[in-house]
Amino acid sequence: MIAPTVSARLARRGAAAVAAALVLAAAACNDSTSPGERLDGQAIFRFDTFGDDAFWTDTLKLNEVIESAVSPRTALAVGLKVDADALPPGILATADLDDPATTVALLKLGAVVGVQAQVDDNSHITRIGITCALCHSTVDNSVAPGIGKRLDGWPNREIDPGLILSLSPALQEPATQAVLKSWGPGRYDARWNHDGLNGPVLIPPAYGLRGVALETYTGDGPVSYWNAYVAITQMHGQGTFVDPKTGDDIHASPDLVTPKLAALRDYQLSLSAPKPQAGSYDAAAAERGATVFAGAGRCASCHSGDTFTDAGTRLHEPSETGMEPLHAQRSTTKKYRTTPLRGLLTHAPYFHDGSAATLRAVIDHYDSYLHLGLTEQQKLDLEEYLKTL
Repeated sequence: MIAPTVSARLARRGAAAVAAALVLAAAACNDSTSPGERLDGQAIFRFDTFGDDAFWTDTLKLNEVIESAVSPRTALAVGLKVDADALPPGILATADLDDPATTVALLKLGAVVGVQAQVDDNSHITRIGITCALCHSTVDNSVAPGIGKRLDGWPNREIDPGLILSLSPALQEPATQAVLKSWGPGRYDARWNHDGLNGPVLIPPAYGLRGVALETYTGDGPVSYWNAYVAITQMHGQGTFVDPKTGDDIHASPDLVTPKLAALRDYQLSLSAPKPQAGSYDAAAAERGATVFAGAGRCASCHSGDTFTDAGTRLHEPSETGMEPLHAQRSTTKKYRTTPLRGLLTHAPYFHDGSAATLRAVIDHYDSYLHLGLTEQQKLDLEEYLKTL
């Protein structure tokens, strides 16, 4: 949510006037070519709904929910982000963040990260859909918490997909509500609508994947496999996805997903992991920690090479590393892949289920489970080295 010190500075004006100003700005910035029509990886990642608006509008009716009850303050509270570059300068100084009309105007402006909407001249949302960026982008908070420049590929650990879905009038059955509200921020269960089990995992980074053979927690396939799975079976985009292992046999014409997968993959692979900031680690300790990583810690036996993950397609039984087994059992591989380590400082907590809150907790887990016998100094040094990756 907007910090009190920021919200106090935002003068509240009539919602109609603010909405009108935002709508005029949107018209002035309008691009006659829809971003989704350009076969450009960044545009696909940020703006393409793959035709999923039929589900989010006609089935879930979230357009009606947003119009009636979702103010910008509420949207920020459930983890939605606002792209500052899509806003006219100074517009937030007059925006009423407690009025859903302002949310509608922001949607018409294209300023809500990962959400695409069509808004008519009467400020009604006629269509709404989501994109990859909803969960796999955030902002740098340079304007206010939740408002800033886009950070593509960064996992949105504030977004609460379950809570957002629970707002739909189509999902009010008590058992469904209990599941959705149990997930919490930064977590999603991409298999719940297949097997009915409830086991959400952390939204993973979509950066630093260049050179990584298996991109998902359980190594089900390369990034384009997972993009297709999510776009069609989770976002409910219009496309073709067939996999006997998951029981999916979905065909759509026209296919709005498959022709875009290559460009989407290329953009994702172009997203480098963020570098550690100066002063964020102790350089001398990190140098010692590199020796622990390669030696006593036995980390490099799996986290190898420039990607700090297994070369090729090696997978691990949950019992090999002491991981929670349910998520693996629900996958097509029944195993876990070695997680790449680049950009670790930017996406705590750790492990697929977020069970390790800090890097030190990760180290303590492996020291205990693998009987490494690390000294306290070795643990401290190893933690500093991990901060540099």
